[in-house]
Amino acid sequence: MSIWPPVAVPLNREPWRNGVVEKFNHHWRQKFLGREELKSAAALRKSSLNFEALHNARYRYSKLGGKTPSETLAASEVPLRFPPCQPSPVHPLPKPVKGKYHVIRFIRSNRRLDLFGESFCLPTVAIHEYVWSTIDVRKQRLSFYLGNELLDERDYQLR
Repeated sequence: MSIWPPVAVPLNREPWRNGVVEKFNHHWRQKFLGREELKSAAALRKSSLNFEALHNARYRYSKLGGKTPSETLAASEVPLRFPPCQPSPVHPLPKPVKGKYHVIRFIRSNRRLDLFGESFCLPTVAIHEYVWSTIDVRKQRLSFYLGNELLDERDYQLR
């Protein structure tokens, strides 16, 4: 299944500015992290999960119609699904020989797009915009798009 053209993905959305998520992060920092003294990563993990369960059962959000996150999830009747646990990959991973890889990046005023440690300078029109980059492995090409507009295309050898 292809996710092309890029306009199918809402490039102007910024999920980290979601008010419910930001409010949860505020509560987590203020009411959990600022009050708990944790001596290990395991203790942090356990206590954080406990706080999350308590928070999701108690805190009501206007964006959720005055419901708690737990009530909202239950009303959606959508079951939670988690990916199966798999062992971590062995490094380095083998280089792909086919397929297309899509990456979306926000371009700052320096016009630089960082792609896995490599930096590319983009046209001025890309400043403060989300740019869609596609690596075509078989053709060894790298393309940069702003919406449907092709900004730049160049040869790209996988390293």
